[in-house]
Amino acid sequence: MTNPLYDALFGIHARKTTPFLRLLDGQVITHMDFLATSAQIANVMTQIGLRPGDRVAVQVEKSPESLMLYAACAQAGLIFLPLNTAYTVDELSYFIENSGASLIVCGSKSKEKLGDLAKKFNVEIETLDADGGGTLMALAALMPMSFATVDRQGNDLAALLYTSGTTGRSKGAMLTQNNLLSNAQTLAKEWRFTSKDILLHALPIFHTHGLFVAINVTLVAGSSMIFMPRFDLDQIVSQVSEATTMMGVPTFYTRLLNDERFTKDLVAHMRLFVSGSAPLLSETHVQFEKRTGHRILERYGMTETNMNTSNPYEGERRARTVGFPLPGIEIKITNPDTGGTVPNGQVGQIEVRGPNVFKGYWGMPKKTAAELREDGFFITGDLGKIDEDGYIQIIGRNKDLIISGGYNIYPKEIELILDGQPDVLESAVIGVPHPDFGETVLGVIVPENGVTPDTDAIMETVRHSLARFKHPRKLLILEELPRNTMGKVQKNILRKQFQGMFAH
Repeated sequence: MTNPLYDALFGIHARKTTPFLRLLDGQVITHMDFLATSAQIANVMTQIGLRPGDRVAVQVEKSPESLMLYAACAQAGLIFLPLNTAYTVDELSYFIENSGASLIVCGSKSKEKLGDLAKKFNVEIETLDADGGGTLMALAALMPMSFATVDRQGNDLAALLYTSGTTGRSKGAMLTQNNLLSNAQTLAKEWRFTSKDILLHALPIFHTHGLFVAINVTLVAGSSMIFMPRFDLDQIVSQVSEATTMMGVPTFYTRLLNDERFTKDLVAHMRLFVSGSAPLLSETHVQFEKRTGHRILERYGMTETNMNTSNPYEGERRARTVGFPLPGIEIKITNPDTGGTVPNGQVGQIEVRGPNVFKGYWGMPKKTAAELREDGFFITGDLGKIDEDGYIQIIGRNKDLIISGGYNIYPKEIELILDGQPDVLESAVIGVPHPDFGETVLGVIVPENGVTPDTDAIMETVRHSLARFKHPRKLLILEELPRNTMGKVQKNILRKQFQGMFAH
């Protein structure tokens, strides 16, 4: 039997006693031990009745066991659905119902809150904690350390990742085995990853960057990782001398640059620093190179496509660009109205085609048809241009997506809550520049009948309804919102008006 993703990422290492995960307490988990435990988890999931193609919704803290669960899903032919640990129960309800998940895996502390959801949708629920405790691992300990890998094809789904637009419902991006595997193989080759590399991993693994880029590239190359629960400045400084590569969001690099311990000598042995998930400021590029002698490699990707472009490993890594299309991937810049390709140097919408492009949106054939052309090109929703040397520049978004600290934030979701509050007539949510997070959320409120809304009470409601990273950094009260002649709110005017609010 064959299972392309499992075989190439995991199965190839099944008998290797080489290090895979290096933990902060000094523990080292070998490839063989990692896969023996993941096989036990696969046995648990099949024994509770899961079948190939079933969805497994996972909202747990980062741990070796949470990564083993990903491997177990691949081996058992299950569709892995990672969910942000900050999501509230209200947010999770939609994902569970829409995906038709057969199993929820959550932290022990969340089981009571999510138990009602599990009953409502008739879903199995198991727990997994950051220390490896919980019902899932207790059951796994009783299982055999081998599992017959389920036969899968390259076009079968491997993962379901939810993304969103500025309007409408969240969309489940269907990622196939070929989508994930082709991208990992391409990136490992382009970025020169080998079995000798040690990746410093401080990213979350419910996100494309930390999971399908960092983890899959490490696996396909047979590398190892210093596996950190989260970004911690002191721990990064203490561990970086043991690594050869690091992947991060811009916030990681700005925080490192603000620490005097982060010196050229400290990272002299490092081979590569990669940045993504949000635009890297030119100033950060310059400061980082001046401080360390390294030029950060910036790339461009998204949930629906994994990685599309990369600055070159060898050659000029140009600030304010995301480099060139990866091998086997086509990028074109088109006129949003006509769909025709525009000349180099002209701004248009970015479209991408290649083996990395997703299969479509779960249960949304009309939305899929609107964004995924019949010829295979995906309309990304991003605006960009290609310069005279072929470098791709991301100019902005034709949707009002906010990217703060690497997380996608959708204004409409926040506006719906603000609009429903007492004494609020309407609201607009925008992203404004922030020196640490790239962008941060700013909420603008128009009051009803001249009454001043209680912004503290409104923020309290927001805190109970939305994950922390979505909370507005500030709420402003304006008499009215700027509009064009058609009555549409002109958010570009608001962004310009408040762009310097958080600069320092």
